[in-house]
Amino acid sequence: MIKSGKKIFIIPPTPINAISALTKLFSAGKTQKLISNFLITIVALTILSGCCFFPKQQTHIRESKRMLVTAYDAGPQSTGWKKKYGCIGPAVYAYGPLKGKRKRVGITADGTKATKGTIAADTRLYPFGTKMYVPGYGWGEVHDVGSAIKGNHIDVFFHSRKDALKWGRKYLDVIILKAR
Repeated sequence: MIKSGKKIFIIPPTPINAISALTKLFSAGKTQKLISNFLITIVALTILSGCCFFPKQQTHIRESKRMLVTAYDAGPQSTGWKKKYGCIGPAVYAYGPLKGKRKRVGITADGTKATKGTIAADTRLYPFGTKMYVPGYGWGEVHDVGSAIKGNHIDVFFHSRKDALKWGRKYLDVIILKAR
């Protein structure tokens, strides 16, 4: 049972509220033990919150390479598909080892939907998930491959053929973040 006149301090779960509540306890004239508990709490909160005193280890290797950067869209001219019966029927591969087999239009080689930021690259050099910064395009991630994409040549995705053709062929210094 709580007697009247006693102060009860409930420390909220957020670090800022906890610090302000402990500060009020200090002003109430508590002992040295309370001060040491406060310091232990601050140190624990600092460690658990990932403070800048303990920087996170880098998860990527950053490098810059001069690369040929071309563009593509999900249309038949860029991705090698056609309608099975001329102008009707499902989309099928137009050439290559899968010629005539069903093609899922707009789906990349790793199974994700192609969107702005999707990059096709040679996966022997740049595995799926490699992040790249292409000047004039922005950040992207490797999710696709292409029959003409070999070595230091990448293909960036655009939603329209018009935008892809406007991009053209460019030699750019691309920043690559490879996973460790």
